Amino acid sequence: MSAKLIISPALRAAVHVRSSKLTTQLSKSCAAYLSSAPSGGKHALPDLPYDYAALEPSISAETMEIHHSKHHNTYITNLNVSLEKLDDAVSAGDVGAMIALQGALKFNGGGHLNHTLFWENLAPKGSSEFPTSGPLKEAVDARFGDFESMKKELSAMTVGVQGSGWGWLGLDAKTGRIEAATCPNQDPLQATTGLVPLLGIDVWEHAYYVDYRNVRPNYVNAVFDVINWSKVEERLTAAK
Repeated sequence: MSAKLIISPALRAAVHVRSSKLTTQLSKSCAAYLSSAPSGGKHALPDLPYDYAALEPSISAETMEIHHSKHHNTYITNLNVSLEKLDDAVSAGDVGAMIALQGALKFNGGGHLNHTLFWENLAPKGSSEFPTSGPLKEAVDARFGDFESMKKELSAMTVGVQGSGWGWLGLDAKTGRIEAATCPNQDPLQATTGLVPLLGIDVWEHAYYVDYRNVRPNYVNAVFDVINWSKVEERLTAAK
């Protein structure tokens, strides 16, 4: 891959994407993707706030290392390659290339976004208990009745994802209520459903196969032992 820097992506998008050949939706999509590039033009693998072994026995060090350093890193590598290609396509006014890149950008961009949220969702067992009071408990009680009912509904939906995907708790900004949802593949929750992501559970097999083989329900149940509920509540407060 070339070392070309994506320079001033927002400006580049504003200048080059305004073409009568483009639909408004495609124009906005290209501009949004290019504007998402961080300072320096390249997305990078985020450091974890805990060691790979910190989530055992719920998630093994082997799974964490493979998942973070291999799978997540691959999404980032492919996202950066796709952004470079999009930058070139926008500069050249190549509408066909812009359209062809949308799938790779959604998949790899979603993979990077979802995994970044996922790592923040997790914490060593016992370090972040579900709160006994406060905005998160109130929101869960209002929508589900209590924590156990929320866990049961979210777990069933997450286990039931066909193929690969994610289970989510998200905030409906219009109603102010939290909801359980699922998304296939690496589709981002907010872009897909409008819900602001609070908690995500990865049910791609690479997230659990080393530890649980094909028994997804056991993995989903174990994940609840290592949820960073403080982070979930922080997201809820920030989203309101």
